[in-house]
Amino acid sequence: MQHDAPGDNVTIVDIAREAGVSIKTVSRVINREEGVGEATRARVQALVDRLGYRPNVSARSLSSRRSYLIGAIFMRVGAYHYVGQVQVGAMRACRRAGYNLVVEQVSPPDADGGRGFADVLRHTRFDGVVLTPPTCDDPEVIAAVEAAGLPYVRMAPHREFERSPYVFTDDRQAARDQTLWLWEIGHRRIAFIDGPPDHGSAARRREGYEEALRACGVEPRPEWIARGDYLSLSGFEAAESLLALPEPPTAIFASNDDMALGVLAAAAKVGLSVPRDLSVVGFDDGPAAEAAWPRLTTIHQPTAEMAEAAVEMLIGAFGDERFRARVAARKLDYRLIRRDSAAPPAPPASAKGSA
Repeated sequence: MQHDAPGDNVTIVDIAREAGVSIKTVSRVINREEGVGEATRARVQALVDRLGYRPNVSARSLSSRRSYLIGAIFMRVGAYHYVGQVQVGAMRACRRAGYNLVVEQVSPPDADGGRGFADVLRHTRFDGVVLTPPTCDDPEVIAAVEAAGLPYVRMAPHREFERSPYVFTDDRQAARDQTLWLWEIGHRRIAFIDGPPDHGSAARRREGYEEALRACGVEPRPEWIARGDYLSLSGFEAAESLLALPEPPTAIFASNDDMALGVLAAAAKVGLSVPRDLSVVGFDDGPAAEAAWPRLTTIHQPTAEMAEAAVEMLIGAFGDERFRARVAARKLDYRLIRRDSAAPPAPPASAKGSA
């Protein structure tokens, strides 16, 4: 069997003939079904990978009760890096298993009570869905998915962990580590820009910040905690208010990178040099974190890998009626990324004069 390029006109019949197995066996391997020995499965999968075979999704859906569509559900699409990373990871897992990814945005819970999303589920033949924050904790969204009888996996939920399989990283501990590091290099006035109240990640990151200060014997000061919404403008506005305090912070920890970029802009507006006059740290490690100047110290959150793991869990559970009753969780590690936007605080002017 010869083909000009990988995947060029390769059919399931070709795979079966070269592997010396039946078409049904190849179908079982492609669809991750049982009833195939490990050696045979490995041989068929190696051929599928080498020849670049991709199943025809339309034909597969006609011959089965599946649509081979996975839904990635968002409530907001303003955080472009986060949405993009979820799509990248989810598509990697979908392509390996011969599925297609569909991205859907639902209305905020106070807009239509989840009715619009319920209509989407009725008209789109998803095999299952991945719920991203904050849809992963929204009772109307979850109720609509369960009413439709769809399997689902949640990314970074904040509550009801027993309700479904989920993937997560330890936001609280990561924020705690970031705050402790700022303390260790000498900062004593560390402010925090909180995220939107409907995101569980924002609450966990604030908890980590507060726990770290208490571990250092300091009670968090309310005036050093500003509200943001995970978008850059909110970080800019929060930083303006923090830097206008009679005793401004020497370091600002924004609970995501977009808001940290807003802090950098606010510092530049008032003539502060980062990190000489003000240290700035974020959370996420998106592309802008390294492209910013100074480059942003942050926490690497494995967003794409979390989405990839969620889709893998979802596809692996299709056909299993115990899916929603089985508790499954997968934890992925974070990393602290030290760049140029944070440094020990400058000594007080009086100390400089006496040196």
